[in-house]
Amino acid sequence: MGSSGKRPKRRSGRVAGKAADKEIEVKLRLKDRAGMLRRLAKLRAEVLVDRVHEMNTLYDTAEGALAAQGQLVRIRVERRAGSAAASGKKLGTKAMQADMGKGRALLTFKGPPEPGLGDAAADGSGYKVREEQESQVEDPVKMAKVFAAMGLVPWFRYEKFRSTYRLPGIDGAKVELDETPIGDFLEIEGQPKAIDRAAKQLGFRRSDYITKSYGALFMEQQGVRGTSGSEPRPLDHLPDMVFKPAR
Repeated sequence: MGSSGKRPKRRSGRVAGKAADKEIEVKLRLKDRAGMLRRLAKLRAEVLVDRVHEMNTLYDTAEGALAAQGQLVRIRVERRAGSAAASGKKLGTKAMQADMGKGRALLTFKGPPEPGLGDAAADGSGYKVREEQESQVEDPVKMAKVFAAMGLVPWFRYEKFRSTYRLPGIDGAKVELDETPIGDFLEIEGQPKAIDRAAKQLGFRRSDYITKSYGALFMEQQGVRGTSGSEPRPLDHLPDMVFKPAR
């Protein structure tokens, strides 16, 4: 597996539309992370982004007005994994604000999942398709203050370690290996045919595709019954999905 010294520009599987970019992706649950790393090496996968730590914070009104419309607003802070520490700190603490001030920050808006490709078929073979707008943020702490002035509050955090790959001969898809508090996953983003080709090379079938968000998967694991459908909302009072502090 090759690796580059610089962090390259993100190669996205998003489809540029007239009004917005669209994200097409699926998740795949991993049972053997070490085995998948060996498989990626055997396939000579190119490392686009080395392992990084992500802390993702979702914002909404106290009533969950954005989530009710299937929308998401998120601030993500990325840091090299070597300096990342699983925090487990609660939202709104000074420590969280200090953590937000480190690394690269991205502001993301996602629209509601779209019908058609985004509808999982009975065998689970659908793709998740939704509008996505993303921009780098110079000061995420100040951005959070702007949100507060607009009536948006931080209501859910989830963290993970992510490594990003590209498989030889499949330029239309990127493969992201996510280590999360609820297990390991692959996330493949790109054009549907490229997603299918990448998944097959990695040993998966379309029936293995997952279109749920990490929040929804975490809600299932926690046994939390949502206030509306399968996606979490602020009124669900979901705990943060973070790694336990190291002892």
